[in-house]
Amino acid sequence: MEEEKKRYKSLSTAKAAFKKIFSVAKDSYPIDDLCSIHTDVSKHSEPHCKQKTIAAIPAYNEEKFIGKVVAGCKPYVDEVVVVNDGSIDATAMIATACGATVIYHEENMGYGAAIRTCFDTAKKMKATAMVILDADGQHDPLDIKQVLEPILNDEADICIGSRFLCSKKAEIPFYRKIGMKILDFATNHGSDIKITDTQSGFRAYSANAINKIKIDSKSMAAGSEILLQVKECNLRIKEVPIICRYDIKDTSTHNPLFHGMEVLASVIREIEYKHPLFYIGVPGLLLFCAGLISAGLVLNSYNKQGYVPFGPAILMIMLFVVGLLAIFSALNLHALTQLLHKMKTQ
Repeated sequence: MEEEKKRYKSLSTAKAAFKKIFSVAKDSYPIDDLCSIHTDVSKHSEPHCKQKTIAAIPAYNEEKFIGKVVAGCKPYVDEVVVVNDGSIDATAMIATACGATVIYHEENMGYGAAIRTCFDTAKKMKATAMVILDADGQHDPLDIKQVLEPILNDEADICIGSRFLCSKKAEIPFYRKIGMKILDFATNHGSDIKITDTQSGFRAYSANAINKIKIDSKSMAAGSEILLQVKECNLRIKEVPIICRYDIKDTSTHNPLFHGMEVLASVIREIEYKHPLFYIGVPGLLLFCAGLISAGLVLNSYNKQGYVPFGPAILMIMLFVVGLLAIFSALNLHALTQLLHKMKTQ
């Protein structure tokens, strides 16, 4: 314990903070549990061909759980990085006291921005593998070893911890399960891959993936954005079972419905960008054909009754206009995406 105190330096300060915070936190962890977690020193003494593994944890106002999560990660990686996304509580202080490297965002920039910082930090540290997990206690650090293993064994570039592969199924709320399945279908369809849990935040990445993946989204859609790049970046992907807790209160600052709609909209935009001819051009062609049918009905009515029916005529014009706009937009987007693809490959 003396060595641990020296290592964490300000452990006594963290204890005081923990006691103050956890005394009123129903779902928190006792400080004694944190102090009883020891880093496996023998692991670091073994030669590992200069491999550097890091655990990256995006965190926003997670003072109740961040200490336990950081301490739980330390035996399995060389360094723990916490991206403090503008927290206004003691998250950063506790993470620092527990031995984590803390990267600061001056204000809350969103989950996607925090994930981007995780990747940027991994590049600067020249990490050979990075595992990302949540700071709210839902992910078990004990699963880090099996999530990292396919990366360290060069079996995959991305390894996803799936909540649906574990024999001990997590008791996921029904409304979340429905939302997850919709997002899984959309993400898999857009990325041409087959993953059971596309929305899992417990993932590991190889150096190859860290260098190739680009994250633009600042929202929760970043997870799907990464998977949509798998084929384009020629990355190998694998899933392993993990356990996720849903019995912890106040673990999310995001409304599940808003989160789901945001991710779905992002996936649809990406699909439209990658396959404009199919997803915009085909619907446009169908609308144009419907306009032709409407035109036939309008002409037939005019021949029989001697006048043009107002309603069907307006519908015919709208179908023609929208259909033609969609077709020309699809052709333009297709040409643009082909040009951008050529520029990337050069």
